[in-house]
Amino acid sequence: AVIGRWARDLGAAVPSRLVASAKSWLSHQGVDRNAAILPWGAPEDVHKISPVAASASYLAHVKAAWNATHADAPLDQQIVVLTVPASFDEGARALTLQAAQMAGLPHVHLLEEPKAAFHDWLVLQGDQLHAQLKHSKLVLVVDIGGGTTDLTLIRVEQAADANDLPTLTRIAVGEHLMLGGDNMDLALAHRLEPQFLASGEQRLPATRFAQLVQRCRIAKIQLLAQDAPASVSVTLLGSGSRLMAQTRSAVLTREEVQSWIVEGFLPHAAIDEAPAKRQAALRGFGLPYPADAAISRHLAQFLSQHAAGELPDTVLLNGGVFHAHALVARLTEQLTQWRGEAVRVLHNPHP
Repeated sequence: AVIGRWARDLGAAVPSRLVASAKSWLSHQGVDRNAAILPWGAPEDVHKISPVAASASYLAHVKAAWNATHADAPLDQQIVVLTVPASFDEGARALTLQAAQMAGLPHVHLLEEPKAAFHDWLVLQGDQLHAQLKHSKLVLVVDIGGGTTDLTLIRVEQAADANDLPTLTRIAVGEHLMLGGDNMDLALAHRLEPQFLASGEQRLPATRFAQLVQRCRIAKIQLLAQDAPASVSVTLLGSGSRLMAQTRSAVLTREEVQSWIVEGFLPHAAIDEAPAKRQAALRGFGLPYPADAAISRHLAQFLSQHAAGELPDTVLLNGGVFHAHALVARLTEQLTQWRGEAVRVLHNPHP
């Protein structure tokens, strides 16, 4: 097995051998998570592994890398904390611990990802922590990764003594939402797919479509950046003796990505708006994605249910999606609109 960025690059060429979104599979109650089902939909001749085994392989890789660098302090002798989505149920948590056991890490602690992100932010403040939270009453943590969106509310109660630190209490956690950067990549790929079809084709073969998804992921990152170019070219290589004849390119513009991703996943919504219940066309790779891809509507529903009429005055954004300046700007704008005044964004240098 090859793990990490090289695996993702190789997987674009041979997607039937690529295991992705293992953490989402780990929380998928509709499948046997100990069964050898990944890569999902792969041909019979491809060796398959379980979501638990995939997770264990990542942890074993980290353990081996640590031990190679710190031979005098093996990882299994350290205090190890694994982060998991806040919405992981007890089954997914137990399977995470099982994967750690398989990787030779018998004693680990689980910490929820939004809470971990907030802990990290707290530590980074040092002596400035009191001043940084002085005017905050309710902090919203929005954690959007590749496969999941996690929402958490934290109450901030200022101490009677101005020199003491405030009391922090988590008051709400969102439902498990399989919605994130992977869905955005799929949406772009579906939009561009017609431009890559050969004569007579209605859909790209699975191998070429998976390659297109990876190419769209790279283009998305470029076109949502603060200094984004006006457009980028998305190229899909041919294969075999017809390599050049089958190679096709399409131009993806900054305006298209703004429309399809920002407006598609973070459209403006009313605070009392609820997510659509009908299943949309956006499904992929066997995972139970939500019917409504609009994260802003899921967020509105979460706040309506848990904020008790008091909207958050402070927000911490975490997850790779928030490397995209356009998505940070839209989410901040939406929260400000709901609140009627500016929302403070806590600086997170490494989302």
